[in-house]
Amino acid sequence: MVSRSYLVLEFLILCLLIPGLIIYNVWAPFMFLFLWSAAAYAALILRKTDPSRTWKDYWNAQAVTRKNMIPILLRFAIACCCMSLFLWWYDPARLFGLLTYRPEFLITLMILYPLLSALPQEIIFCTFFFRRYQPFFGSQYGIILASAVIFAYAHILYINPVAPTLSFFGGLIFAMTYAKTKSLALVTIEHGLYGNALFFIGLGYYFYSGGVMARIG
Repeated sequence: MVSRSYLVLEFLILCLLIPGLIIYNVWAPFMFLFLWSAAAYAALILRKTDPSRTWKDYWNAQAVTRKNMIPILLRFAIACCCMSLFLWWYDPARLFGLLTYRPEFLITLMILYPLLSALPQEIIFCTFFFRRYQPFFGSQYGIILASAVIFAYAHILYINPVAPTLSFFGGLIFAMTYAKTKSLALVTIEHGLYGNALFFIGLGYYFYSGGVMARIG
């Protein structure tokens, strides 16, 4: 499971082939099935290849400190302003749409999103990706960029230009946080903040299967 040929094959299947099949077959409505299956595989491989490390080590809750959170929150505040301005320009009818029409759903979503979506994504695209594919990309900057590109590619499945574009920038932010702290806990919190903000602002329309069905209906 650690030979170079196995890693290349694994990378091609997990990072390129499977997302490609999901995009081609418009399987976005089944996204959570693929997401959690990939996260389970990643967790299994991490356990098999490095049994000395526990999930407490990967979680690294000690990194969730005031020192680390302040720049994350400042960056998040700027990003929220930029995303709001973008949606106001790009699709103003959806600005704060979920808050207006489905506020009860928004509350549930904000509770569940960090656990059901942000966590498995960060297991795959940060914890697993960094430990598994670092040899392919050499420098810290290389692995950060690769993680962001693959993260963006995985979001093409929503069949609109907004999701992969925003995901690329989000992927850069999350990968930089993980590269600095090696904390699944911290990067999951950060991803959860951005995901909840997307839905609160109204950009969440471009990140769920309803948006896909509207495009192909």
